[in-house]
Amino acid sequence: MAQHTVPATPADPARAALAGDVVRRITHIAAALRHQQDMEIAELGLTPATARALHELDPDRPLPARDLAAGLGCDRSNVTALVDKLERAGLVERHADPADRRQKTLVVTGPGRQVRARVQQVMSDSRLLAGLSGRELATLRELVWKVSDGGCPERCDED
Repeated sequence: MAQHTVPATPADPARAALAGDVVRRITHIAAALRHQQDMEIAELGLTPATARALHELDPDRPLPARDLAAGLGCDRSNVTALVDKLERAGLVERHADPADRRQKTLVVTGPGRQVRARVQQVMSDSRLLAGLSGRELATLRELVWKVSDGGCPERCDED
């Protein structure tokens, strides 16, 4: 059964202050996670944007650049620059699409698969949550899911 919450009103300043503190702490956690991820991604020789592009590619399914652009929610010209960087690093190759030779698909190379696996580990690193018990983690997951209204900008169920 779904519970409906009443938004904080000016008549409830204690609740509004508590909610504000929670938002500030969530923002701090997000910034700490992003900083940690950015540092480790830089150690791989990638930028956050190239890491996200590599992460979006499925090593077992070549993908047209336009589909990568759609998946990243950006312009195709931006994807071209990202793919150029990944290609120079030897992580991605452009191949002619067998179904339409005018079309190029993006193929993750062997080294790209290894770096992509490391990017996935970095993006799933949970060191900031190490102090929580299993029960606390389950509660936090439930609360975060509730706040996000059951939706995420990206798939949440990836391992």
